Amino acid sequence: MTKMFVLSGRALPALLLTLFLAVASVQSQGASQEAFIIQYMERRLAQMEERLNQCEQNTVSTTQKTYDLSSEVRGYLSSLSVLRSEVKSQVESLSVRVDRMERELEYLENKIPTQTDIEMEDALLEQQIKAAELDQLKKKAKLKVENDCSTALNQIQSLKIVKKAGDTYGSWFKDPWGRSDKVYLLSGIRNNTLLEYVSLQSFTERTTNPPPKVVQLPAHWQGTGHVVYDGFLYYHKADTPNQILKVELLNATVVDSTLLPGAGRLPVYSLNSYTYLDLAVDELGLWVIHADPEYGGNLVITKLDKGTLAVEYTWDTQCRSRDAEAAFLICGTLYVVYNTRYGGRSTIQCLYDIHDTIHSDESPVMFFPKRYTSHSSIHYHPGEKQLYAWDDGYQTIYKVETGRNDQIRLGTTAITEERR
Repeated sequence: MTKMFVLSGRALPALLLTLFLAVASVQSQGASQEAFIIQYMERRLAQMEERLNQCEQNTVSTTQKTYDLSSEVRGYLSSLSVLRSEVKSQVESLSVRVDRMERELEYLENKIPTQTDIEMEDALLEQQIKAAELDQLKKKAKLKVENDCSTALNQIQSLKIVKKAGDTYGSWFKDPWGRSDKVYLLSGIRNNTLLEYVSLQSFTERTTNPPPKVVQLPAHWQGTGHVVYDGFLYYHKADTPNQILKVELLNATVVDSTLLPGAGRLPVYSLNSYTYLDLAVDELGLWVIHADPEYGGNLVITKLDKGTLAVEYTWDTQCRSRDAEAAFLICGTLYVVYNTRYGGRSTIQCLYDIHDTIHSDESPVMFFPKRYTSHSSIHYHPGEKQLYAWDDGYQTIYKVETGRNDQIRLGTTAITEERR
């Protein structure tokens, strides 16, 4: 018994130690589990907090978008209200206009003439048109009869450079009326000073004797399209679209003026953009050349009465103003001179005959004598059969060969047949 007691006394501490270690192991395992659970819970809470923040941000963004959309809708509603008011106002106005139109239509229905009245008015209008056409034909026939002219240009034979005087642009010529030897020079595209020389020889001399007469004109000219005819200077008045002055050279006073209908809206020649009206003289009298924008920019020639400046007749030509530098008339036929804007050999590529005896498509191209330059003006002298040209500041004379237009027409017809 004592032995068992002793044995029991020895085993008790060991038992207690074992129990303590077991409890400690259990506690240690519990603590590890609790730490793991806490960490897990913390991660889950962090994830939930992050999702809550994201949800809050999405809520704020959705709220802002909803507010913006609401503002936009309110703006549309406001605009729609304004448009509704405008449409209502326009509908009311349209209703008033419809009512007014109905009343006017009713009034017109009561005023519409009968078919008989319409036929009578048409017949009267047709008679008036025929009378106007007959009057124009009579004028044209009168022009042909009073001035029986059958001269036409055959070729440009020779070139003579007379002098170099004045500006790059200008105009010089003689008075073709009578047998005057005087030479007139107008330098520049805008001026009021005319120089009058007693003869061509006096003009060519280096020291002119007697000196030229200086004529101060009452108004400045525009461009280079001037002429002297029967002692009067005809020119385009500067700062006006289409006013032509007639100035007596003896006392430099304006004796008449006119406004040329439809002229002056664009330059007569595209290569001479400063000239809007180009006056010319031939065997038939005084002419004006200009370009008409309503006729495709083609050239128009108008016959003027030299005494009253009244328009006698106007012809629309097929000659274009584009690439043209000058033109002149011989016996009622317009000859248009073309070149390039860089200056080259001038050619006559288009003509228009008021007598309808020469046609442009039947005439060959005529070349000026070989000289590569450009002309600011060309004036025909019917008595001398010469062209007075202003050639880059050089005063030049071209001798021309003319013939009867019926002979020239036969020659061009033969050339055309040979080409075929």
